[in-house]
This record gives sequence, structure tokens and C-alpha cells, in this order.
Amino acid sequence: MPQSMTGFASAAGEDGVYSWSWDVRSVNARGLDLRIRMPDWVDGIEEALRAAIKAQVARGNVTVGLRVSRRDDIVRVALNPDGLAQALGLLQQISAEAEAQGVRVAPIAPSEIANMRGVVEQVSGGEEDTSALTAALKAQLPELISQFVASRTREGEALITVLRGQIAEISQMTQTAETLLAGRAEAQTQHLKDSLNRVLTATDEVDPERLTQELAMIAVKTDVREELDRLAAHVDAAHALLASEKPMGRKLDFLMQEFNREANTLCSKAQFNALTAVGLDMKHVIDQMREQVQNVE
Repeated sequence: MPQSMTGFASAAGEDGVYSWSWDVRSVNARGLDLRIRMPDWVDGIEEALRAAIKAQVARGNVTVGLRVSRRDDIVRVALNPDGLAQALGLLQQISAEAEAQGVRVAPIAPSEIANMRGVVEQVSGGEEDTSALTAALKAQLPELISQFVASRTREGEALITVLRGQIAEISQMTQTAETLLAGRAEAQTQHLKDSLNRVLTATDEVDPERLTQELAMIAVKTDVREELDRLAAHVDAAHALLASEKPMGRKLDFLMQEFNREANTLCSKAQFNALTAVGLDMKHVIDQMREQVQNVE
């Protein structure tokens, strides 16, 4: 199923002292522009993530964010030998000075010594083993990417529905233009007759060959048969693209340019109010289609 280039997915999890959250979002782009933001110390994820996204996404500006936090309720403490030595030395000095002055000092409990500044310190665990975290994050990637692709697919289905309706409008307008050609031909014939009568009235002598050439040039310049045939062909091509399971955004974008070119030419050649109105309505729908196509993968 065709995808939109607009999509979003999120996931979260925890393992041991770590918890994390993912978010993946995308908008339209010419190609695939993949940007990944995650902590530098999380290793072995980015390559797997890029491969998983590239396997299922062809176009779009895709941004992936990973936030990882570590619980702070697990704190390790350790004895600081230097701090303990300083504390004991200070206590000895105090005890000696007190005895010298006839003051008896009561024994001090170890817990009191431990509470002295610098004796016991909070310490980090050194290099953390993040292999379990990496494995858990990798295991979550298939579900995350699946949700992301599903989001883009839902958007794609909605886009295709809208585009099919717009193409049907173009097809109907092309048929309407076809039905207007008979009335246009009659109006043009009368207009040419009136113009010719004015020329013959104002001119004593008319070159028949030159007159024939001028009439032929007018007929060529105002003939819209090729434009209507190409519009019908573009409608068929658009339906064929929308039925494809492959990325089609670039081809549709090119086809929109072709639609617009034929509609512009139709308006410039029309010389008939009703046909000009159809051409202008067609250009309006084509502009709407071009906006939608910008989001198709």
C-alpha cells in the first residue's frame, strides 16, 4: 500500500535500572533524510535502526529520538581511607588535649565517625555494562518501525482516496470539454464569417491563397483535440500509478506538471467562454492535487 511521507510512532520500556522512550516522526522530502538523536553512550543501536527504517521507507525527512534515564535510587557508598585517617587523627588530637586538661572523653561509636565529613562517600559504579539495555532496545525496534510504517500507510490510504476523487473530477471535466467542442466550432465559424465579411467589405482585393493560409493557422492555433486526448491519457496514467504498490510520489509529481501544462494550453486556445471556464476549474483541481502529491512517498 502506498505510504504518506507524514507519520509518527512512539514506544517506551524499561530494563533493570534503565527506562527509555522512543519517538519517530517524518515529513515530506525529496529523498530519504534520516536523523537519529540518542545518548552517545548507547552503542550498537544506530546501525540496526538505520537498516530497519531503510528497509521499509523510501522517502521522507525521518527523525528518530531516543531518551534513556537511569534510576538514582541505587546509591553505592565506600570508605575513604584518607578521610578516615584525617578523622581519626583529629579525634586523637582532641582526646589528647582533653586529657591534658583533665577532661575525660567518652568513646566514640563507629557510626559517629562514619558521619564525619569525608569518611564515607557516594561512588559511581564505574563503567556500566549496557549490553542488556542494548539488547532490549534492539528487540523493540521491529514493533516501533511497524507502528511507524502503519501510521504512514494510514495517511497514504487517505491521500490515495482524495487523489482518486480529484482525478475523477479531471476526467469529468475533460468529458465536459469534449461536449463543448461542437458549440465552440459553431461559434468560431460564425465569428470567422463575421470577420471575413468585415475584411471583404474593407478591402477591394483579397488574395485567396493568403486567406486560406490565415484560416488554416487560426484552425491550428485553436485546435484543442490533442490537449483533451493527452488529458485523458494522463487520467489513465494516474489511475495506474495509484494502483501500484511501489513508491509513486515522484512520478505523480511529474504527472501533475503534465496535467497543468495541458490545462494551461486548453485555456490559452479556448476562445470560448464555457471552455475557458472548464479549463480554469481544471487548473484549480490540479493545484489541489499537487499539494496532496507532495506528501506521497
